[in-house]
Amino acid sequence: KELTAKNLKSALWETLRAVKEGKMEPGQADSIASQAREILRTTNTQLRVAQQSKRPVATDVIQFAEN
Repeated sequence: KELTAKNLKSALWETLRAVKEGKMEPGQADSIASQAREILRTTNTQLRVAQQSKRPVATDVIQFAEN
């Protein structure tokens, strides 16, 4: 699966459901959430750099957000 904002959101919801149902340990879910935060921080940094340098937003960032 391609990494998109929609897929990331779905993965996080699936993780939350798995913890609630006792199918996943909270520590494992925390690791998944931590990775998601890093992905979002990186994307946010890319957006800020593009804005500050007056450059267009990278195609991969747009694809991540829109797909």
